[in-house]
Amino acid sequence: MTHKLLLLPGDGIGPEIVSQAERVIQTLGRTHGLSVELETALIGGAAYEAEGDPLPEQTLALAQASDAVLFGAVGGPQWDAIERDKRPERGLLRIRAGLDLFANLRPASLVPELAEASSLRPELVAGLDIMIVRELTGGIYFGQPREQGADRAFNTMVYSRSEIERIARRAFEIARLRDRRVCSVDKANVLEVSEFWRQTVTAVAADYPDVTLSHMYVDNAAMQLVRAPKQFDVIVTGNLFGDVLSDIAAMLTGSIGMLPSASLNEQSRGLYEPVHGSAPDIAGQDKANPLATILSLAMLLRYSLGETVMADAVERAVARVLADGLRTADLQSAGSTPVGTQAMGDAVIRALESASH
Repeated sequence: MTHKLLLLPGDGIGPEIVSQAERVIQTLGRTHGLSVELETALIGGAAYEAEGDPLPEQTLALAQASDAVLFGAVGGPQWDAIERDKRPERGLLRIRAGLDLFANLRPASLVPELAEASSLRPELVAGLDIMIVRELTGGIYFGQPREQGADRAFNTMVYSRSEIERIARRAFEIARLRDRRVCSVDKANVLEVSEFWRQTVTAVAADYPDVTLSHMYVDNAAMQLVRAPKQFDVIVTGNLFGDVLSDIAAMLTGSIGMLPSASLNEQSRGLYEPVHGSAPDIAGQDKANPLATILSLAMLLRYSLGETVMADAVERAVARVLADGLRTADLQSAGSTPVGTQAMGDAVIRALESASH
């Protein structure tokens, strides 16, 4: 089966890191028989410069026709002064809306070799492997009515049963690929919408008897992520709580340069991207860490293409490279010499090729 993939390198370090992931895709074709039809298109500042629009119609059409999209990064200081709806970041927001990406997947995993990079004690985070499933298109960020006045302001947190059911089902399905445990995070002791969330997630759980469901209030979940993070497997939560908890979990790993993410729609088509930004200060200098993008590719293989064996192979290759001591500048420890973007990509490809022999 041939899969249709769209590459959106974007701005800053985006082209450098996406090109390394593209090399991994080509390697998988040789080592594992991956068959893909690759397209590349413009988004962000690069699209604005070429087309006057951060998301040209052609790019969105290609994305909608693809099985999955691998995205680099957008933005840079040269576009800070242009009108808001033309800024590079609007291209990313619009493509998320255009693909109806309601489920945001943010893993926080840490290979033992990088445990010293975390702000927590190594024994608390070594071997960490959490998946946060955040509802991305509802909740207080989108609820109506909303208003800001001279003396007061308000927002509305709203969730429908169908919105909760679909994010819960996605979490349970992901848990089936992992340790079969889901923790639903809410504030049901205070908020009616959270009480409704808890009831709805519990009802969905009946369809997944092989997955264990627990519930936790968001304030306790924040504390537990810092106190004993390895107790979690899959966390499912709403937009606001997921925004906060995923950033807490991200910092447990010590480097944002290692973190992939995915945003999925109902058909499991998705947009995959590193959590870090466009880093214009190091763009074009062969300093960027490509591992978050390569790990985003692994997520793409697993969740959109169903190529679990290949996803595992990519993740093992990244772990092997780190175990061998290679570090980009963001992971560098005192006294060590960092490798560049290209050299790190080379190392991952060698690890993939050697494992396939």
